[in-house]
Amino acid sequence: MITPPTNCPSCSYVLEWSNDILYCRNPDCGASGQKKVEHFAKSLKIKGLGPAAIEKLDINSVDEIYELSIEYITLCLNSAKLALKLFHEIKKSESEPLNTVLPGFGISLVGRTAADKLSKVCDSIFDIDADACKRAGLGEKVTSNLLYWLENDFDKYSHLPFSFEFEASNIPTEVKGVVCISGKLSSFKTKAEATKVLEELGYQVKDSLTKDVTILVNESGRETDKTAKARLSGITIVNNLKQYIGE
Repeated sequence: MITPPTNCPSCSYVLEWSNDILYCRNPDCGASGQKKVEHFAKSLKIKGLGPAAIEKLDINSVDEIYELSIEYITLCLNSAKLALKLFHEIKKSESEPLNTVLPGFGISLVGRTAADKLSKVCDSIFDIDADACKRAGLGEKVTSNLLYWLENDFDKYSHLPFSFEFEASNIPTEVKGVVCISGKLSSFKTKAEATKVLEELGYQVKDSLTKDVTILVNESGRETDKTAKARLSGITIVNNLKQYIGE
């Protein structure tokens, strides 16, 4: 039996569970910070800003990316040529729309699909609220995570050189179905992973069996109260999600 760690191996901060994944919430954790920078750089496709460069440049937060000077990059990477290329890549990323920037912040369950859905009902980050998330068709958990981040974390990034405006998306707004996942999954490692895939395919994911749910996922095979209720309501019951969506 594998016992999960209770403390971050980098900073010893107490780890927290969220959607079956352990997170270090310490804002000063160096390892966590560099991972966030790596995710952001990858999301915005900033060439040359990979794990090795991030470590050499000693970048621990996203805002530090936009404070880099050519002189500092040259010194850390020991190459004027590489420094110039990276500096231009960073400058180029400043024109990215919120569709790309928002997923880069690593908000749990808020990926490109959620951002594109929001672009259908919002012009900028300042238009996002609970009502906008509902009109965009975002699930309860996605909405909760996003609104929490906007209230508690956005101020740290509001000064960054982005317009924070959405670009009109061509993603269709039609919803394929509303899914509720009951119990543990066997076809996916975590509910968070399954939720991400479902939302990318055009499904909404709810945490509870609400009236608008059309699909209940129960891979345990047990006849739970939730399953019985779904059966009586004529809701489609799926025992292998990956097979159902054709993955």
